[in-house]
Amino acid sequence: MAASKGRRRFGNVRRLPSGRFQARYIGPDGLERKAPHTFDTERQAGKWLTVVESEIIKGEWAAPESGEIKLEVYGRKWIAERKLQPRSRENYEDLFRLHICPHLGALALGAIKPQTIRTWRRTLLDGGTTEPQAVKAYSLLRAILNTAVKEDELIRQNPCRIPGYDRYHTPERPVATVAQVLALAERMPARFSALVVVAAFSGLRWGELAALRRSDVDLAAGTVRVPRKLAALRNRMEFGPPKSEASNRTVTLPAAARTAITEHLAEYVGEEPDAMVFTGDKGAVLRSGNFRRAVGWAAALRATGMPAGFHFHDLRHTGNNLAAATGASTRDLMHRMGHASMRAALIYQHANSERDREIADGMDRRIAKQAKRATASAKGTAKRPARETGSDGTAGATGTPMARKIEDA
Repeated sequence: MAASKGRRRFGNVRRLPSGRFQARYIGPDGLERKAPHTFDTERQAGKWLTVVESEIIKGEWAAPESGEIKLEVYGRKWIAERKLQPRSRENYEDLFRLHICPHLGALALGAIKPQTIRTWRRTLLDGGTTEPQAVKAYSLLRAILNTAVKEDELIRQNPCRIPGYDRYHTPERPVATVAQVLALAERMPARFSALVVVAAFSGLRWGELAALRRSDVDLAAGTVRVPRKLAALRNRMEFGPPKSEASNRTVTLPAAARTAITEHLAEYVGEEPDAMVFTGDKGAVLRSGNFRRAVGWAAALRATGMPAGFHFHDLRHTGNNLAAATGASTRDLMHRMGHASMRAALIYQHANSERDREIADGMDRRIAKQAKRATASAKGTAKRPARETGSDGTAGATGTPMARKIEDA
């Protein structure tokens, strides 16, 4: 129904005793709200109401008071209510406590602008925070504010929309050769030798290896099942589901790893189905820090010529590179590595000189084989007065000098 003459279709404007004008409207939530300030003219107040009405029609309206919630309160609640792995929850709590809350926690959500984010990031880096940590903190803040925009509709836009702030250069991790892996395994105390071999050739993560039980190993099939992982939390060790649904998988071991784990099971693991496969000297579950001290990790790396800064997790890259070099598909690599996305699998499929040489050698064998056939065919037609031509009128390809040259190569 059309609005009466002199009456606004949306909201209303009234003149205050001070002579200024106040704009009011009923929001989508049924509550009456006033403009945050008064206006010099009735026309200015009307224009403000028109903007508000447009926001409501386009679904962009948010209750003005919603942006007054402090980031500290909203962020802590966001982490507490999120469905997260225990280790991820602790990491998020640490990032928020150390890098976000001290600088931005007292601000209302609606007061955080892109310039606020730029200044905050600069403050972090100038204060000694590493770029990887700054990127992780930025990514967490962006996720928190995405929820405030898209789900809770507390703010209109996410201020974390600055190109490049969610990325940093990661140097390529070193990859151990097969010879280095075997030499490193030899340097380990006997009960940890198989751990190194299986880590390198199965592609399992540290937490997945540490959580293996005898019932997860099928020696007849030569496979290991990954139904759980062991996580080191702040004050306890906790068994839980794998990193993702894709990480819950069964991996077939190459012969070297099968032999190593078979001998290890016979020597160090109890017969009970739930007996832990890899443990410390006293039968306790593995902790990465204790493991490095127990085996003299740094000295073992130096003795075997491994690159400086080589981590236990880097062993996984050896097996993944070997798997990629076999010609495994992206989907196969994703399954073996326990990844849900293609990104990590594609890293191992990048061209490298060794694999390219193997491809070229294979091409050589095929070229020589077909050239040999061409030469043999030429000998059978040598007594003919003229060379046969193809259907397109060109000379046949068999028996050419180039074919004979390839065969002789």
